[in-house]
Amino acid sequence: MSTISLLGIFLLIAMLSVGKRQGWISFLSLLVNFGLFFLALILVDFHVPPLPVTLVFSVCILAVTIYMGTNELEVAQAAFISALVIFICLFVLVIVVEHFAQVPGFANEDSGELEGMSVLIGISYAKIATMVTMLSVLGAIAEAAMAIATGVFAMMRSDTTQSLISLLNGGFTIGKQIIGTTLNTLFFGFFGGLLALLVWFVGLDYSFGTIVNNRIFVAEMITVLISFIGVVLTVPSATLLCVYHFRKHLDKHSEKQ
Repeated sequence: MSTISLLGIFLLIAMLSVGKRQGWISFLSLLVNFGLFFLALILVDFHVPPLPVTLVFSVCILAVTIYMGTNELEVAQAAFISALVIFICLFVLVIVVEHFAQVPGFANEDSGELEGMSVLIGISYAKIATMVTMLSVLGAIAEAAMAIATGVFAMMRSDTTQSLISLLNGGFTIGKQIIGTTLNTLFFGFFGGLLALLVWFVGLDYSFGTIVNNRIFVAEMITVLISFIGVVLTVPSATLLCVYHFRKHLDKHSEKQ
């Protein structure tokens, strides 16, 4: 049995122990998303345009992640719509950023592994970079949208007489806490993933300016910053959407009376 298979079994056991039925569904959503991601890579390898593939499969991954992550349809709908709106905004932003950053492709540090190989694969590296960045930020957006939607709907159900202002304040309070923890998660994940490369840079006596302008470093930093921007924008988006849903619920209730 390989190490990855063993870790996968341990993950399944932990998710079943903690989440019971929902843990099993979440594990299945992980497998489905992995299959969607692999299928997207195959389509790009067959020279299907990367940007349309990114749009279609990102929406599918968001839907699977959110709708299979909760049993409450109203929470899932609010989280999905807000995450989808933010995703489209970030998609446009990433295309612009990747165009001006000029970091797609391989860096000088990759020359040893690529020696003797052709990099003329007939696919735009700029579009591949956009695809990588957008697929990387999906998890952060979905997590933030789900957390805020779940919290706001819980507040709505606990006290149906509270005002819209109190719901907004509660949603933004939850959002502030999410922003703080997400920033640390993304920050340490970024430096943890690049730790070996940074040690190599230091060992080769790279200057600070050389490091921060390195293509690999900049590409990873763009992904982290886009992810954080997505989380920040998700906070007001998900909160306003949930409050709008609550307002419609109150209007229907008053009409019945």
